[in-house]
Amino acid sequence: MFSIVLSNVLVTLFYLIPGFILRKMGKVKPEHLPTLSAILIYIGTPFLEISAFMHMEFSWTDVGNMGIFFAVTFAAQCLFMLTVRLILGRRRFEIPKSRLLVMSSVMGNVGFFGLPIISAILPDHPEVACYTTVFSLSMNILAFTVGVYCLTGDKNYISFKAAFLNPSVFGFVLALPFYLFGLKAYLPAALISAIDLLRGMTTPLCMFILGIRLASAAFREIWNKPIVYVTALCKLLLFPLFSYFLVSLFGVPDSLRWSVLILSGVPCASVILSLSELHGTEPDLAADCLFVTTLLSFLTMPLLTLVM
Repeated sequence: MFSIVLSNVLVTLFYLIPGFILRKMGKVKPEHLPTLSAILIYIGTPFLEISAFMHMEFSWTDVGNMGIFFAVTFAAQCLFMLTVRLILGRRRFEIPKSRLLVMSSVMGNVGFFGLPIISAILPDHPEVACYTTVFSLSMNILAFTVGVYCLTGDKNYISFKAAFLNPSVFGFVLALPFYLFGLKAYLPAALISAIDLLRGMTTPLCMFILGIRLASAAFREIWNKPIVYVTALCKLLLFPLFSYFLVSLFGVPDSLRWSVLILSGVPCASVILSLSELHGTEPDLAADCLFVTTLLSFLTMPLLTLVM
């Protein structure tokens, strides 16, 4: 599994290169990024989720496992964020950089980065794609509520409306009927292929965007911030091990346990950068955390397989 994860992480990181080169050549400008990000979030996310559920046959056992997966990942994120919050203390939490650390320590690029890797590790378990979708759902619910609270310090963002009116939930609602009612059987093969192609574009597009951002950044300054390394330690090692220990307390299938471990260990989520830019809270630091955790993941993710 070590070599499988290593090769897939390196392939994923390879997608950084075209975006990086195009930006250095001046063919792409930073002002193009909002449009690309909108395509990724509002088109890529729903079709990724639809494709995942479309290829699954309905099973009450899988429904139960997805429910467990949602509960465990949601609880793990909440508990780990609370732990980091308590370690920081009240005074440090008042600093925007510290609040960003709290959310960055758990919220990862689950769908766009994690899905191809976990699918390569467990090719005979199509349910892992649905686990990925469920993890993304729990993460985005927290990102648009607790995450925005961490960025702004405003508790009013923790609301039912903020939790469920986001692209991940929208995509999940669209995808669920494909699983419950087997709608794939009623679709022409060409349309199924089109949906799968749209799903396949998400990971390269996500990494293209990151490559463009990386080419626009001051690369040397990225590595001169201690809080970035603390974030990387929490997100890439401590949080996945914590999540794996938590799920191991239950008698669940190996595919579920391994999915929790690998998906918890993916780099910081791009939604963190998007929200930090939207709310004007430490966008440079958010970008640095995203870059560093992505680049270091080619070392840490293969190491996590040694626990499996």
